[in-house]
Amino acid sequence: MINLLIVDDEKLIREGLKILLSVNKDINVVGLCSHGLEAVQKCKECDVDVVLMDIRMEKCDGVLGTKYIKALNKDIKVIILTTFKDDEYIKSALTYGASGYILKDSSSEKIYETIRSAYVGNVVVDNEIADIVFNDNTLKDSGQKAIKEFNLTNKELDIIRLIAEGLSNKEIGEKLYLTEGTIKNNISKILSKLFLRDRTQIAIFAYKNNLMND
Repeated sequence: MINLLIVDDEKLIREGLKILLSVNKDINVVGLCSHGLEAVQKCKECDVDVVLMDIRMEKCDGVLGTKYIKALNKDIKVIILTTFKDDEYIKSALTYGASGYILKDSSSEKIYETIRSAYVGNVVVDNEIADIVFNDNTLKDSGQKAIKEFNLTNKELDIIRLIAEGLSNKEIGEKLYLTEGTIKNNISKILSKLFLRDRTQIAIFAYKNNLMND
């Protein structure tokens, strides 16, 4: 059972999301909040696994909400609900460890699958969001620079990209025709090379350094 907290400053949206997502037997909506600070307090009071949070809220937006929630408990997964116009917000939120970025007009099925994927430790960034936010001119050459700086091999790049696409170790192994144990060993080496803590940070590294389209 996934304990889900829904955060949006529009009552109709958060109540609608609760109705849509509660039809899934493995989703338990533990609360509805109207801004980031309320969400932090709810995370203190309840056992929360995943937070589904709007990025634009007046009292405390999704960026600060993510920062405070991850500081409170790094194991809580945060999924950001966003629109095409929120690219600067998304770039800011990346550094705070959100586990997903999904468009507000996504289907309930897609939101549900994103929640499930985040819950097991994957990072999910909607392809349309990634195309708009991360493919600007300032990032044009950053991918090659990162590859050279950290001496990344082609196999390591493949694994990094597949992690960023939200695949599990088993799925990556099947894609690359390698055992799950080999993938785990390679991920350990990648973490050491990049001075990172976990696969969430690997996914963020991939997007921030424009490795998805190199």
